[in-house]
Amino acid sequence: MRSVLAAWLALSLLAGTGAEEMCGGPPAAPARSIPAPQLSPEERLSPHMPESLRCDACHAIAFQIEEQLRRAEGKVGRKVLSESDYVEVLERSCSQGWESYGVQELDGEKRLAGPGLPRQEPMSVMVMGGPWPGRLSKMCHGYVGERGEAQIYGAHRRGPAAL
Repeated sequence: MRSVLAAWLALSLLAGTGAEEMCGGPPAAPARSIPAPQLSPEERLSPHMPESLRCDACHAIAFQIEEQLRRAEGKVGRKVLSESDYVEVLERSCSQGWESYGVQELDGEKRLAGPGLPRQEPMSVMVMGGPWPGRLSKMCHGYVGERGEAQIYGAHRRGPAAL
């Protein structure tokens, strides 16, 4: 009897059957599927920021401008920057890469996500790169051109909420 039991055990191990098959394996973890945002043709192909994301884009741009101006003033001891210095900082702010921004979808609504924007769902897929960096840069340059460097710097000096 022992030799039959030993032979069965050896064959079971070789065949891949053993305690798991006899007792059941560990419970499987529930699978989670997080789809990527489904972008419309305008969102994928247009050189312009889609209307539905412009508010988020403005917040991102204001955040980046504020950060760059704050850093530049910190280098000169919190003094007021000269016109040439703040013009250079604003140009650099708009010409940066913007690669840390992208789009994610929450409850069927697409939102821009990245530094300076409200934290979104941590378990979601964000579409980065593609047209988003160029759109943010273009929008930033348009914003600076429309408002003017002196007006933007004056708003910064009044405080982050003014910008």
